[in-house]
Parts: sequence; C-alpha cells; structure tokens
Amino acid sequence: MKANIPQMEPWFDDAEANAVFAYMKSGGWLMEFKKTEELERMIADYVGAKYCVMTVNGTVSLWLALRALGVGRGDEVLVPNLTMIASPNAVALAGASPVLVDVEVNTLCMDLEKAVLSVTPKTKALMYVPFNGRSGDMERVVSFCKEHDLLLVEDAAQAFGSFFKEKHLGAFGAIGSFSFSVPKIITTGQGGALVTDNEELYKKMRRLKDFGRDQGGADIHDDWGWNFKFTDLQAVVGIEQMKKLAWRVSRKKELYKRYSDALRDISQILFLPTDLTNTSPWFIDIYVDDPDGLQHYLKENGIGARRIYPAVHTQKIYQPAYREISFPVSEQFAARGLWLPSSSKLTDEEVDYVAEMIKKYYS
Repeated sequence: MKANIPQMEPWFDDAEANAVFAYMKSGGWLMEFKKTEELERMIADYVGAKYCVMTVNGTVSLWLALRALGVGRGDEVLVPNLTMIASPNAVALAGASPVLVDVEVNTLCMDLEKAVLSVTPKTKALMYVPFNGRSGDMERVVSFCKEHDLLLVEDAAQAFGSFFKEKHLGAFGAIGSFSFSVPKIITTGQGGALVTDNEELYKKMRRLKDFGRDQGGADIHDDWGWNFKFTDLQAVVGIEQMKKLAWRVSRKKELYKRYSDALRDISQILFLPTDLTNTSPWFIDIYVDDPDGLQHYLKENGIGARRIYPAVHTQKIYQPAYREISFPVSEQFAARGLWLPSSSKLTDEEVDYVAEMIKKYYS
C-alpha cells in the first residue's frame, strides 16, 4: 500500500459541522455562555466531579489551579521530570519553583520514593501527571500528599478516559486539569478544563478567569482576575466530540493492543505494562535503542512518528538548575521513546502496515 499515515490527526465529521452551522444560524454570540455550561456539565459528569471550569488551554488551566490554591512566590511544587513542558512552566508562571522528580520505570509517573527526598518546608504542592494515561497507585499518591501536607494537582491532560480503580484520573486531587488541544482524544482546537469537588475552589477559578468578578456584565472586581474564558463556538464542537468519547476510548485501547500483539516478538521493542481495562493510552508509545533511526525509516515509508518529550532537566531553560543532578529513569526513557501513529481514525489495516514496516526494520 502507498502509505500516508500521520502520527496524529483530529477527527471531525458532519456532526461538528452541522452543530456549528446551526449555532451560527441561531444568532449565538460565540462568547462563553450556555453551550460552555453544557460542555462543563458533560465533562464533570463523565469524570465524576461536582464542578468543571472551561478555559483557553491546558497550560492556563494548570496556572488557574495553582493560583486558586494559593501557590505562588516562595513556594515549591514537585513535578515529574518526564512530562510535557507545560507542567513545570505553569508552576513557574504562578511564581513558584518547579522541583523536578524522577519517574517510575513501569508507569513513567512520579516516583514517590524520590519525591520524599525533595520535600522541603517550602514544598506546597505535588503535580501528578498520568503519563500517556497510565497512573501509579493513586491511593498512595493521595496518602503521600496528606502525610506531607501537600496540595495535589493532577495534570491529567493525557488521561481523559483513564481510571484508577473505577475512579477517573484527575478526580483524586484538589483540582484536576485536562487539555483539549488538537492531538488529544477529543479536541476543541485549544481548550482546557478544571474539575473539583470543592465549591469554593470552583468559584475562585471562575472569578480568576473572568476578571475577578462574580458575574459577566457587572464590572465590580473584588478579586484579581484575568480574561481566560472559553467560547461557545468551541463548546459546540466539544459537545459533539464528547458524544464520541466512549467509542474513541475503546478504539484507543484496541489500537494499543493491536500494536503490542503484532510487535510482541520483536525483542528490541519495549511496551510498558498497560492495564487496558482502566487505561486509554493517548498515544501508542514504544521504547527502542534507536528511535531516531526508526523514525526516519518510518517517514521514508509514509508513516509519521514523533519522539517523546526530552527529560525536562535537559531542556535549555531548566539546565542551569540541574547540571549536577541525574535523573536516570527519565533520561533513559526519553532517549528511547517514540510515539507511533495514534489517531482514532487509524484502520486495522494501517496499524498492520505500520507494524509490518517496523518488523522489516528490525529484520
């Protein structure tokens, strides 16, 4: 087959197009209003949270969470060293100091045995990131935070549709954050969501994203706030995407299983242990000794692939603070990780073709 298989692509159809057309014809003002409220309720119900707040993207959502919790200048926040740069950068944006912690081998989530060594009197919060939808023992994470008097913020951007013991990831901490950027399982182009069971935090986040006021159109600002509101136009798309979420979660699991079954006999490839009952992998991740070589070979055969994130401490903006510190697990997996084509739109035949090309590479 002549391949043209991207690593990732969004999936819209007539449902989104018709919904946007109907909304525009209805005279909607596009700004955040009733459709955003409808999407927030859908997300809260799906996650099992009392409240949801939509905002412009996943980075801003993390900042809003930290700000609402009172994290700021002089505070430290524990952050895994293997994550998208938004996680530590949101801490820096809040005025606090991100403190990087190495990750566990089996989950690539924060290693609590390493985290305890980084707790200081300045440590105010722990940002837990379920890497590619996987989590460690969330009950242990909650207990760790209680033991050390830390606020738990969940950066669950990659974990929409993933659970631990039937409880949705993002619903364990004080606030959980999700992202709906283009590569995510559902998308509104850009967008972020915050979930919580705490009514006061909910109200505070709403004020923070709307100029510090309690209601739109009333220019009374008793609190600090900014304009990080969502739009109903995006919400119209998000509502239609949410209707497709259950199928996409199931399909992501099928894709991961099909890849892993097809490549299980290739000794050079490592798949992390993944409980597909609870975990909906965001991307299909493999770990190999020559990810650049494999990526180039796949590209030559019409297949998109993408290197996973570098370890945060190796990024230029974080290097000065960590020149003398080693993070062996995150360094190892960052050096070996590759995202394979992962769109829900992939057909079984396309997955089989990708697997066949990988087999040929290693033969």
